[in-house]
Amino acid sequence: MSARRTNVGLLLALAAAFATGVLAYGVGSGWNVYVSVGHAIAGFVVIVLSPWKSVIARRGLRRQRRGRRASVALSVLTLAALLFGLLHSTGLARSFGVLTAMQLHVGAALLSLPFVVWHIAVRPARLHRTDIRRRQVLHGAAVTAAGAVVFGLSKALEHVAGLPGRSRRFTGSYEEGSGTPEEMPVTQWLDDDVPIIDVAQWTLLVAGRSWSHEQLTGFDQAVDALIDCTGGWFATQRWEGAWLHDLVGDTAGARTIVVRSATGYQRSFPIEDASRLLVAHRVAGEPLSPGHGYPARLVAPGRRGFWWVKWITEIELSDRPWWIQSPFPLT
Repeated sequence: MSARRTNVGLLLALAAAFATGVLAYGVGSGWNVYVSVGHAIAGFVVIVLSPWKSVIARRGLRRQRRGRRASVALSVLTLAALLFGLLHSTGLARSFGVLTAMQLHVGAALLSLPFVVWHIAVRPARLHRTDIRRRQVLHGAAVTAAGAVVFGLSKALEHVAGLPGRSRRFTGSYEEGSGTPEEMPVTQWLDDDVPIIDVAQWTLLVAGRSWSHEQLTGFDQAVDALIDCTGGWFATQRWEGAWLHDLVGDTAGARTIVVRSATGYQRSFPIEDASRLLVAHRVAGEPLSPGHGYPARLVAPGRRGFWWVKWITEIELSDRPWWIQSPFPLT
């Protein structure tokens, strides 16, 4: 395979891996299964092309070219992202100290982005008209098919060898603590810490009305819902509390629900979700623990864990479109 075709193929595969990774990270149900499979296949396409790329890399290292260290850094980060992705997906190693293999996989991929941009700018793999001819399209399809075959073989190996990865959810997450909240991991987004909240002083402000903890615990509506954390785990629990539409009341003129935490964290939801969101104060028959959102947290079935706002202090109605927010929280 020519150097240019290899570079173009790698560029497309890395772009596909990044795009599907972002989508898979944000969606917890439905068509996510196809995105997750696409992400895995894109990663295996990179592996399939690696032997040809290694030949190109060895040639480049023999020359005194500008940016060799940046190129080496890109290679190391790409290999790290692949390695930690494989370790997580197979279950052979799911954590390294305080960091999970999933977090290291995502972290390596994000760190590689500036090096990818630099590499494209300095050594562009330009697309040519000939790249869309039948022969080249078939060649690309064959490489993609090879990646799909390797992916299929890896899944078969997981089952034959009895690897932990065979029990993963389609999002890549492993089950931890279903039905037993005390075994469910305590996680929060980026720089949040578990706050110390005096429930006697705590109130929940909902669309201008204040609810005390005692008033909130008077609601015993319940839902069995699965929380799927982007850290690589999921759990199904029975959550008890109040449906959001019962707390909000009149939503006339509103387009968005904004849910805020005591830590300053917030997420926005379409007003139509008011009947599907639960403000929970209990889980599996017991009050929430501080790490799991005490005194109240949001339960958002079908959404990934970062939508499940913990330590809620305020719920506000807004006329702004709900999607005017960062796809992923910045803090």
